[in-house]
Amino acid sequence: MRKLGFTLPVMLVVLGLLAVMTPACGPGGKLVIRAVPSQAYVYLDGTPIADASRSGQDDLVLTRVTPGEHTVGIYNYGYKPEVRKVTITDRKITRIFVPLTPEGGTVSGPWGRIQIEGAPHAVVLLNGKTPEFMVGHVDEFDNDIIWKQELLVPPGTHQLTVQDRDTTVWSGPVTVAANQRVIVHVKEGGKQVTTKWPRGEKLSNLPRFKAGLASATVAVAPVKTQMSVSPTQVDCGGTARLTWSSTDAVTGQIAGVGDVPASGDREVKPNDNTNYTLTAAGPGGTATASATVNVNKAVQASLNVSPAEVRYERVGDKVAEQGTATVTWSTSNADTVTVDPFGSVSASGTRTVQGTPEQTANGPVDQTLTYTLKASNACGGSETRTATLHIAGLIKPAVTSAGVESALSSIYFPTAYPPEKEPGTGLLRSQKTRLTALADAFKKYVEADPNARLSIEGNADTRGSEKYNQALSERRTELVKQFLVSQGISADKIDTKAFGKTSNLDRDAVKQLEDQDPNKPTAKVLKRRAREAWLAYNRRVDVVLLPGNQRSSRLYPYNADDFKLLWRVAMPARKEVESDQ
Repeated sequence: MRKLGFTLPVMLVVLGLLAVMTPACGPGGKLVIRAVPSQAYVYLDGTPIADASRSGQDDLVLTRVTPGEHTVGIYNYGYKPEVRKVTITDRKITRIFVPLTPEGGTVSGPWGRIQIEGAPHAVVLLNGKTPEFMVGHVDEFDNDIIWKQELLVPPGTHQLTVQDRDTTVWSGPVTVAANQRVIVHVKEGGKQVTTKWPRGEKLSNLPRFKAGLASATVAVAPVKTQMSVSPTQVDCGGTARLTWSSTDAVTGQIAGVGDVPASGDREVKPNDNTNYTLTAAGPGGTATASATVNVNKAVQASLNVSPAEVRYERVGDKVAEQGTATVTWSTSNADTVTVDPFGSVSASGTRTVQGTPEQTANGPVDQTLTYTLKASNACGGSETRTATLHIAGLIKPAVTSAGVESALSSIYFPTAYPPEKEPGTGLLRSQKTRLTALADAFKKYVEADPNARLSIEGNADTRGSEKYNQALSERRTELVKQFLVSQGISADKIDTKAFGKTSNLDRDAVKQLEDQDPNKPTAKVLKRRAREAWLAYNRRVDVVLLPGNQRSSRLYPYNADDFKLLWRVAMPARKEVESDQ
């Protein structure tokens, strides 16, 4: 360094080196660099070249620089680096002036001192290999006689690298304590000699860089850093923000995050309790700071079915009753939720379900359906909940109208029954049997078809006045209705109509019916007593199944034990009728 008072032999050696480094002639362009301070070190395309005052002048002159674009970096500890792009033209001179801006305040101790011997103009890097870790060059740190040329560092172990252009002269650790001096002979394999350095006890706040006529002091500041996180606890999938700051650091790295600026902030989304440690590095060493994010992995879940029991009833293929229930679930801190048998569902919700049993066979239904909720998150948290729905009921075979239709038989009455004064008399035993069979069939059928009804239609034979026969037919329909009600048929399922003698069957119709009846009397009897048969056929009550309008069979009950009493033209005695009821 020109200002550090070299002897003549040393100057001759330096000039000889410059002649080799920057030949005066040949192809290429010339780059002239002036930097402030002049001790600043010049990098060309990432390779350290020399300090700016190496040529002994105010300018550093580089010749035979390949034409084209180049990157020039100017570095000096205690100053903000400057990196510029320059374009070199063949056989032309390119000049740049780079005044560096001071940065950072004074530095306080304690300090240790590193003295470097050998490779006088090689660049010195501390705790890193990139230009940002440069603290000076060897000629600034190799004298301890009259003029002080000192590299002052925080006590501890430092990784020292001495580099001459693209050649590493020596690299290795140097451990220095407070108020000690370590002399490193880089040309002798990095041999180190440690001595006391009492001057360090007298030093207080120092500027980061100071150079005199033949002296230089570089006081390297220790790296300091701090980090915080907010919030300190998150649910799974939640985010937290790390915030950190460092002073005198060149690089930063957060474990689990990667390389980061020396100061900044970053959003993180941990899946487990995580301690984030920032390691900041600079020429003054490394410093660490930590912050912890705790992750709540617990999943909260609930599952409910309401009501807990529903009814189900089916007759044949027709469902007569089927209850519904509501499945309700709720979760928090979960990102995957399923409800069996629904599959994937939202975090919270409801679903209406029908009580449908798996059973298909006839018989009582007694089945429990189970719903299972499973909720989990990416952090390993999980929860399972179950709820049940009980289905009770009955599956019965199908009931058709065939049973009712086969039981549909017209009901016949003895002459003039029931009388006005005794409206409950006149329904003989054989007719009650027919009505009982009809009632049993209808009660089963109406369960399958709630719309089914019966219509009772009363008739009287032609004898007597219209008024008399109308009233008589009304008493007959009412008596039949009351008997069916007594057999368990609801009264509101029975309609009544009375036709008196207005809807009598004629003789031909009666003859056609008798021709179909396998139980009819002999032809001789029927011929002799045709009038009696005609009258007997019209003392009847027809039964109609609604809404299909299937009508009762009108075949006369010739096979009944009491048919002669029913057939008699004259009104039977009361005791005869009562004995047959």
